[in-house]
Amino acid sequence: MPRPSASRSPAPTPTPKAARTVASKPAGFAYTQDHFRQYVEDALAFARSVGATDAGVEVSEGVGLSVSVRKGEIENVERNRDKSMGVTVYMGQRRGNASTSDFSRAALEQTVRAAHDIARFTAEDPAAGLPNREDMALGEAATRDLDLFHPWDIDAEGALQIAMRCEAAALGVDPRITNSEGAGVSVQQSHFFSGNSGGFRGGYASSRHSLSVAPIASTPTRSGADMQRDAWYTSMRSHADMTAPEAVGRYASERALSRLKSRKIKTCEVPVLFESSIASGLLGAYVQATSGGALYRKSTFLNDSLGQRVLPAHIDIHEDPHLLRGKGSAPFDDEGVLTQAREVVREGVVQSYFLSTYSGRKLGMRTTGHAGGSQNLALTSRLTEAADSLDAMLRKLHRGLFVIELMGQGVNYVTGDYSRGAAGFWVEGGRIKYPVHEVTIAGNLRDMLQGIVAVGADAYTMGSKTIGSVLIDRMKIAGT
Repeated sequence: MPRPSASRSPAPTPTPKAARTVASKPAGFAYTQDHFRQYVEDALAFARSVGATDAGVEVSEGVGLSVSVRKGEIENVERNRDKSMGVTVYMGQRRGNASTSDFSRAALEQTVRAAHDIARFTAEDPAAGLPNREDMALGEAATRDLDLFHPWDIDAEGALQIAMRCEAAALGVDPRITNSEGAGVSVQQSHFFSGNSGGFRGGYASSRHSLSVAPIASTPTRSGADMQRDAWYTSMRSHADMTAPEAVGRYASERALSRLKSRKIKTCEVPVLFESSIASGLLGAYVQATSGGALYRKSTFLNDSLGQRVLPAHIDIHEDPHLLRGKGSAPFDDEGVLTQAREVVREGVVQSYFLSTYSGRKLGMRTTGHAGGSQNLALTSRLTEAADSLDAMLRKLHRGLFVIELMGQGVNYVTGDYSRGAAGFWVEGGRIKYPVHEVTIAGNLRDMLQGIVAVGADAYTMGSKTIGSVLIDRMKIAGT
């Protein structure tokens, strides 16, 4: 049974523009960047007046619309508007934090005092404090425009029509698509401004819009009905880059239909191919295992891995926080530290960790600009060729399990033990034979990472991580 290809339109290459500020109030914002800048300056000044040695402030606002439909009927329409001010105060090496959603002068002063009082009675921590000035994004570096803000001027009626088009396309693919868990559209945009007493000032607006659908396929059986669900989505900074609703709906139904007549398989140990849309979980596991918090607590299976080969020599991991319209793009991290493109892994060898200022100091190292997480990671193989499509990867798998869905949270990042429910397809002779469900795949993340034998050219971006389908040499499959 052939596996349908993802119907996704490539995002156009955006043209760089001059840095934009939210000087007026687009996208329904109630505040401007100038308002936020003044709140930050006022809070920092008041923190100094009450005796703080250092302080940091962030002010933010978000607005959005979310709608959902099911079987052609409206299920939900929600609008959100959120705002927040967070204040961090340092008394030497003692730290206090407080927040408020009230932007009045009285609330600002009360929040600063609350953070100050917490700091006064908190134990000293040698790692506490603002980032070093040489690590901060200062001047033009803090205003770099990465084309992240594309507000979508759409009302609830327009969003509902898009969701209905998507679901209708899904339901119209085949008579065996008999039901739906619904379709939804989310339109979100936000902006913030932050600053600290070390001289950092910066902020920008961003947006993210998405469309999803989850159809259900069914066919009669002797014991009742075989029912299978699957889903698909599109998510972009700009709605103009999103896949057409009809394409999303059709592909979601193709996925659900391909899973009908799923079988269980016997327990075995075979190669496993992860679909590109879920292979990002392996990259996410690597990030978590090499992040500062896990490292200084020694609660990771990749402790002391800097300079060590933890992946095969054909694997590289690159990070670029400055991709235009990238979902993980940012000119600076959550602390105001300058972000930079870098090699995370080269030829399988760990080149750098993911560190904030605090975790870096705990490890006796320098921040890598990752307060807030990773930024636009891409895992690639030096063995990958342009012809390494999904069909080619199935031929490389030859005999084993092609996984398209994972369930549960059975990952132990201390030991690396990995055990998760899975569904997918059994492959013989490099071709899909039949769908598989109700199995568990198990192994150890250290062995799984070292056991990557191939990465497909079918690269897919899930959140801020880009990776093709991944073939692992051997895993245990628990079945009947």
